[in-house]
Amino acid sequence: MDATILGLHHVTATVTDAQDDLDFYIALLGLRLVKKTVNFDNSQVFHFYYGNEHGTPGTILTTFPYKGMGVPVGRKGAGQITATTFSVPAESLGGWRKRLASSGVTITGEGTRFGDPFITFEDRSTLVIELFGTDQDNREPWAGGEVDRSLAIRGLHSPTLLIREPTRSIGFLTDTLGYSVVAEEGDRTRLGVAGGGPGKSIDIVHARNAPTAMNGLGTVHHIAMAVGTAEEQLAVREELVRLGVAVTEVRDRHYFTSIYFREPGGVLYEVATVGPGFTVDEDLAHLGRALKLPPSEGPRRAEIEAALPEVAHP
Repeated sequence: MDATILGLHHVTATVTDAQDDLDFYIALLGLRLVKKTVNFDNSQVFHFYYGNEHGTPGTILTTFPYKGMGVPVGRKGAGQITATTFSVPAESLGGWRKRLASSGVTITGEGTRFGDPFITFEDRSTLVIELFGTDQDNREPWAGGEVDRSLAIRGLHSPTLLIREPTRSIGFLTDTLGYSVVAEEGDRTRLGVAGGGPGKSIDIVHARNAPTAMNGLGTVHHIAMAVGTAEEQLAVREELVRLGVAVTEVRDRHYFTSIYFREPGGVLYEVATVGPGFTVDEDLAHLGRALKLPPSEGPRRAEIEAALPEVAHP
Protein backbone atom coordinates (compact mmCIF):
# COMPACT_ATOMS: atom_id res chain seq x y z
CA MET A 1 0.00 0.00 0.00
CA ASP A 2 1.50 3.30 -1.11
CA ALA A 3 0.42 5.26 1.96
CA THR A 4 1.54 5.84 5.53
CA ILE A 5 -0.72 6.04 8.57
CA LEU A 6 0.74 8.84 10.67
CA GLY A 7 -1.05 7.95 13.88
CA LEU A 8 -4.45 8.74 15.37
CA HIS A 9 -6.58 11.55 13.98
CA HIS A 10 -9.56 11.64 16.35
CA VAL A 11 -12.07 9.65 18.38
CA THR A 12 -15.79 10.40 17.96
CA ALA A 13 -18.46 9.64 20.56
CA THR A 14 -22.23 9.94 20.98
CA VAL A 15 -23.04 11.92 24.13
CA THR A 16 -26.08 13.35 25.89
CA ASP A 17 -26.35 17.02 26.87
CA ALA A 18 -24.47 19.60 24.80
CA GLN A 19 -23.79 22.04 27.65
CA ASP A 20 -22.66 19.27 30.00
CA ASP A 21 -20.26 18.10 27.32
CA LEU A 22 -18.76 21.56 26.83
CA ASP A 23 -18.41 22.09 30.58
CA PHE A 24 -16.68 18.74 31.11
CA TYR A 25 -14.14 18.86 28.31
CA ILE A 26 -13.38 22.60 28.33
CA ALA A 27 -13.77 23.69 31.95
CA LEU A 28 -12.75 20.47 33.71
CA LEU A 29 -10.35 18.68 31.35
CA GLY A 30 -8.96 21.88 29.87
CA LEU A 31 -9.23 21.02 26.19
CA ARG A 32 -9.81 23.67 23.58
CA LEU A 33 -13.04 23.75 21.59
CA VAL A 34 -11.51 24.04 18.13
CA LYS A 35 -14.74 23.74 16.17
CA LYS A 36 -18.43 24.13 16.88
CA THR A 37 -20.33 22.84 13.90
CA VAL A 38 -23.13 20.36 13.17
CA ASN A 39 -23.27 16.70 12.32
CA PHE A 40 -22.84 16.75 8.55
CA ASP A 41 -25.35 13.88 8.34
CA ASN A 42 -27.87 15.44 10.76
CA SER A 43 -27.75 19.23 11.00
CA GLN A 44 -30.09 19.27 14.04
CA VAL A 45 -27.22 17.97 16.19
CA PHE A 46 -24.04 19.79 17.22
CA HIS A 47 -20.63 18.39 16.41
CA PHE A 48 -17.98 19.56 18.87
CA TYR A 49 -14.25 19.12 18.27
CA TYR A 50 -11.90 19.34 21.26
CA GLY A 51 -8.11 19.34 21.05
CA ASN A 52 -4.97 21.40 21.44
CA GLU A 53 -4.51 24.97 20.18
CA HIS A 54 -4.59 24.04 16.49
CA GLY A 55 -6.74 20.93 16.76
CA THR A 56 -3.76 18.89 15.62
CA PRO A 57 -4.65 15.37 14.44
CA GLY A 58 -3.98 12.97 17.28
CA THR A 59 -5.21 15.41 19.94
CA ILE A 60 -8.88 15.46 18.96
CA LEU A 61 -12.00 14.12 20.63
CA THR A 62 -15.26 14.91 18.83
CA THR A 63 -18.78 14.49 20.17
CA PHE A 64 -22.38 14.43 18.93
CA PRO A 65 -24.77 15.53 21.75
CA TYR A 66 -28.01 13.65 21.00
CA LYS A 67 -30.05 14.41 24.12
CA GLY A 68 -33.76 14.60 23.32
CA MET A 69 -33.34 13.13 19.84
CA GLY A 70 -34.67 9.65 20.59
CA VAL A 71 -31.26 7.95 20.64
CA PRO A 72 -31.16 5.14 23.23
CA VAL A 73 -28.42 4.64 25.77
CA GLY A 74 -25.71 2.51 24.21
CA ARG A 75 -24.14 -0.68 25.47
CA LYS A 76 -20.39 -0.92 25.90
CA GLY A 77 -18.98 -4.18 24.65
CA ALA A 78 -17.15 -6.14 21.99
CA GLY A 79 -16.59 -4.44 18.65
CA GLN A 80 -16.24 -0.98 20.16
CA ILE A 81 -13.75 1.54 21.56
CA THR A 82 -14.46 1.20 25.28
CA ALA A 83 -11.94 3.68 26.71
CA THR A 84 -10.65 6.96 25.29
CA THR A 85 -7.18 7.52 26.71
CA PHE A 86 -5.45 10.90 26.91
CA SER A 87 -1.76 11.55 27.55
CA VAL A 88 -0.70 13.69 30.52
CA PRO A 89 2.64 14.22 32.29
CA ALA A 90 3.43 11.27 34.57
CA GLU A 91 3.81 13.45 37.65
CA SER A 92 0.43 15.13 37.08
CA LEU A 93 -1.87 12.28 38.11
CA GLY A 94 -1.94 13.38 41.76
CA GLY A 95 -3.08 16.82 40.65
CA TRP A 96 -5.71 15.28 38.40
CA ARG A 97 -7.07 13.18 41.26
CA LYS A 98 -7.60 16.35 43.30
CA ARG A 99 -9.08 18.26 40.36
CA LEU A 100 -11.54 15.51 39.51
CA ALA A 101 -12.56 14.99 43.16
CA SER A 102 -13.21 18.70 43.60
CA SER A 103 -15.67 18.51 40.69
CA GLY A 104 -17.44 15.43 42.01
CA VAL A 105 -15.91 13.02 39.48
CA THR A 106 -15.20 9.56 40.89
CA ILE A 107 -12.08 7.70 39.86
CA THR A 108 -13.30 4.23 38.92
CA GLY A 109 -9.94 2.60 38.29
CA GLU A 110 -6.20 3.12 38.46
CA GLY A 111 -3.05 1.14 37.99
CA THR A 112 -0.03 0.67 35.80
CA ARG A 113 -0.11 -0.32 32.13
CA PHE A 114 3.03 -1.18 30.19
CA GLY A 115 5.01 0.45 32.98
CA ASP A 116 3.14 3.76 33.09
CA PRO A 117 0.41 4.89 35.54
CA PHE A 118 -3.18 5.70 34.61
CA ILE A 119 -6.50 6.67 36.17
CA THR A 120 -9.99 5.95 34.85
CA PHE A 121 -13.26 7.85 35.25
CA GLU A 122 -16.46 8.63 33.36
CA ASP A 123 -17.66 11.83 31.75
CA ARG A 124 -21.22 13.09 32.17
CA SER A 125 -22.46 10.79 29.41
CA THR A 126 -20.73 7.73 30.99
CA LEU A 127 -17.98 7.62 28.37
CA VAL A 128 -14.94 5.93 29.89
CA ILE A 129 -11.98 8.33 29.98
CA GLU A 130 -8.42 7.49 31.00
CA LEU A 131 -5.52 9.78 31.77
CA PHE A 132 -2.27 7.99 31.01
CA GLY A 133 0.85 9.36 32.66
CA THR A 134 3.98 9.45 30.52
CA ASP A 135 7.21 11.38 30.10
CA GLN A 136 7.38 10.41 26.42
CA ASP A 137 4.97 13.00 25.01
CA ASN A 138 6.44 16.29 23.78
CA ARG A 139 3.28 17.62 22.12
CA GLU A 140 2.31 21.13 23.15
CA PRO A 141 -0.93 21.29 25.17
CA TRP A 142 -3.56 24.01 24.94
CA ALA A 143 -2.26 26.76 27.19
CA GLY A 144 -5.31 29.02 27.13
CA GLY A 145 -7.61 26.87 29.23
CA GLU A 146 -8.30 26.44 32.92
CA VAL A 147 -5.78 23.65 33.53
CA ASP A 148 -2.19 24.44 34.45
CA ARG A 149 0.36 23.43 31.85
CA SER A 150 1.97 21.01 34.31
CA LEU A 151 -1.25 18.95 34.24
CA ALA A 152 -2.55 19.71 30.76
CA ILE A 153 -3.61 16.99 28.34
CA ARG A 154 -1.17 16.53 25.47
CA GLY A 155 -3.50 14.60 23.18
CA LEU A 156 -4.85 11.12 22.63
CA HIS A 157 -2.65 8.32 23.89
CA SER A 158 -3.86 4.77 23.21
CA PRO A 159 -7.61 4.13 22.94
CA THR A 160 -8.80 0.66 23.95
CA LEU A 161 -10.67 -1.60 21.54
CA LEU A 162 -12.61 -4.53 23.02
CA ILE A 163 -12.47 -7.54 20.68
CA ARG A 164 -13.75 -11.10 21.17
CA GLU A 165 -11.30 -12.78 18.77
CA PRO A 166 -8.34 -10.41 18.40
CA THR A 167 -6.15 -12.40 15.99
CA ARG A 168 -7.82 -11.07 12.84
CA SER A 169 -8.12 -7.54 14.24
CA ILE A 170 -4.42 -7.47 15.08
CA GLY A 171 -3.58 -8.93 11.67
CA PHE A 172 -5.68 -6.27 9.93
CA LEU A 173 -3.80 -3.48 11.70
CA THR A 174 -0.38 -4.99 10.98
CA ASP A 175 -0.89 -6.39 7.49
CA THR A 176 -3.17 -3.71 6.02
CA LEU A 177 -2.64 -0.47 7.95
CA GLY A 178 1.06 -0.69 8.79
CA TYR A 179 0.92 -1.11 12.57
CA SER A 180 3.27 -3.32 14.59
CA VAL A 181 2.78 -5.15 17.87
CA VAL A 182 4.92 -3.28 20.38
CA ALA A 183 3.92 -4.86 23.72
CA GLU A 184 1.68 -7.46 25.31
CA GLU A 185 0.43 -7.56 28.88
CA GLY A 186 -2.16 -10.08 30.04
CA ASP A 187 -5.16 -9.86 27.72
CA ARG A 188 -3.98 -6.54 26.22
CA THR A 189 -1.95 -6.05 23.04
CA ARG A 190 -0.53 -2.63 22.16
CA LEU A 191 0.07 -1.78 18.52
CA GLY A 192 1.95 1.24 17.24
CA VAL A 193 2.49 2.99 13.94
CA ALA A 194 5.03 5.57 12.75
CA GLY A 195 7.28 4.81 15.71
CA GLY A 196 4.48 4.25 18.22
CA GLY A 197 4.07 6.13 21.48
CA PRO A 198 1.41 8.65 22.53
CA GLY A 199 -1.10 9.39 19.78
CA LYS A 200 0.28 6.60 17.63
CA SER A 201 -0.90 3.60 19.63
CA ILE A 202 -3.99 1.40 19.86
CA ASP A 203 -4.68 -1.18 22.56
CA ILE A 204 -6.69 -4.31 21.75
CA VAL A 205 -8.15 -6.17 24.70
CA HIS A 206 -9.16 -9.80 24.25
CA ALA A 207 -12.65 -10.11 25.74
CA ARG A 208 -14.08 -13.45 24.64
CA ASN A 209 -17.23 -13.19 26.75
CA ALA A 210 -17.99 -9.50 26.36
CA PRO A 211 -21.53 -8.57 25.29
CA THR A 212 -21.99 -7.23 21.78
CA ALA A 213 -21.65 -3.45 21.72
CA MET A 214 -24.59 -1.29 20.77
CA ASN A 215 -24.19 2.26 19.52
CA GLY A 216 -25.99 4.92 21.50
CA LEU A 217 -25.62 7.59 24.14
CA GLY A 218 -22.44 7.20 26.17
CA THR A 219 -20.51 5.16 23.61
CA VAL A 220 -17.69 5.79 21.15
CA HIS A 221 -18.88 5.75 17.55
CA HIS A 222 -15.57 5.38 15.70
CA ILE A 223 -11.82 5.93 15.75
CA ALA A 224 -9.97 7.80 13.01
CA MET A 225 -6.40 7.46 11.77
CA ALA A 226 -4.50 10.17 9.94
CA VAL A 227 -2.87 10.24 6.52
CA GLY A 228 -0.97 13.16 5.07
CA THR A 229 -2.65 13.61 1.69
CA ALA A 230 -5.76 12.85 -0.32
CA GLU A 231 -3.64 10.69 -2.61
CA GLU A 232 -2.53 8.53 0.31
CA GLN A 233 -6.14 8.25 1.45
CA LEU A 234 -7.13 6.98 -1.99
CA ALA A 235 -4.28 4.47 -1.84
CA VAL A 236 -5.67 3.14 1.45
CA ARG A 237 -9.12 2.92 -0.10
CA GLU A 238 -7.87 1.10 -3.17
CA GLU A 239 -6.08 -1.45 -0.99
CA LEU A 240 -9.20 -2.01 1.10
CA VAL A 241 -11.28 -2.53 -2.04
CA ARG A 242 -8.68 -4.98 -3.36
CA LEU A 243 -8.95 -6.95 -0.12
CA GLY A 244 -12.76 -7.05 -0.31
CA VAL A 245 -13.32 -4.69 2.63
CA ALA A 246 -16.53 -2.66 2.38
CA VAL A 247 -15.41 0.98 2.42
CA THR A 248 -17.26 4.23 1.75
CA GLU A 249 -16.49 6.70 -0.97
CA VAL A 250 -14.38 9.68 0.10
CA ARG A 251 -16.56 12.06 2.13
CA ASP A 252 -15.80 15.76 2.45
CA ARG A 253 -15.90 16.83 6.10
CA HIS A 254 -14.73 20.36 5.22
CA TYR A 255 -11.81 20.23 7.69
CA PHE A 256 -10.55 16.93 6.25
CA THR A 257 -11.78 14.16 3.96
CA SER A 258 -12.72 10.73 5.25
CA ILE A 259 -13.32 7.10 4.38
CA TYR A 260 -15.03 4.63 6.73
CA PHE A 261 -14.87 0.85 7.08
CA ARG A 262 -15.12 -1.84 9.76
CA GLU A 263 -12.23 -3.94 10.94
CA PRO A 264 -12.76 -7.71 11.47
CA GLY A 265 -13.84 -7.31 15.11
CA GLY A 266 -16.58 -4.84 14.19
CA VAL A 267 -14.98 -1.52 15.24
CA LEU A 268 -15.71 1.34 12.85
CA TYR A 269 -12.49 2.86 11.49
CA GLU A 270 -12.02 6.13 9.63
CA VAL A 271 -8.98 7.27 7.69
CA ALA A 272 -8.89 11.08 7.56
CA THR A 273 -6.55 13.57 5.93
CA VAL A 274 -4.50 15.98 8.02
CA GLY A 275 -5.64 19.00 6.02
CA PRO A 276 -7.02 21.46 5.33
CA GLY A 277 -7.56 21.85 9.10
CA PHE A 278 -9.73 23.95 11.36
CA THR A 279 -8.50 27.39 10.28
CA VAL A 280 -10.11 26.97 6.87
CA ASP A 281 -13.18 28.93 8.03
CA GLU A 282 -12.03 30.91 11.10
CA ASP A 283 -8.75 32.27 12.37
CA LEU A 284 -6.66 30.47 14.99
CA ALA A 285 -7.41 32.94 17.79
CA HIS A 286 -11.17 32.44 17.47
CA LEU A 287 -11.47 28.71 16.83
CA GLY A 288 -14.65 27.21 18.26
CA ARG A 289 -16.37 30.46 19.12
CA ALA A 290 -18.89 30.75 16.27
CA LEU A 291 -21.20 28.11 14.83
CA LYS A 292 -19.67 27.00 11.55
CA LEU A 293 -21.79 25.20 8.98
CA PRO A 294 -20.80 23.16 5.95
CA PRO A 295 -20.99 25.43 2.88
CA SER A 296 -24.03 23.59 1.55
CA GLU A 297 -25.99 24.43 4.70
CA GLY A 298 -25.29 28.17 4.68
CA PRO A 299 -28.69 29.14 3.26
CA ARG A 300 -30.40 27.21 6.10
CA ARG A 301 -28.48 28.87 8.95
CA ALA A 302 -31.52 30.45 10.64
CA GLU A 303 -33.46 27.18 10.53
CA ILE A 304 -30.51 25.15 11.82
CA GLU A 305 -29.72 27.56 14.66
CA ALA A 306 -33.36 27.54 15.77
CA ALA A 307 -33.33 23.74 16.07
CA LEU A 308 -30.12 23.51 18.10
CA PRO A 309 -30.09 23.81 21.91
CA GLU A 310 -28.70 27.00 23.43
CA VAL A 311 -25.17 26.57 24.75
CA ALA A 312 -22.57 28.85 26.33
CA HIS A 313 -18.81 28.52 26.05
CA PRO A 314 -17.51 27.87 29.59
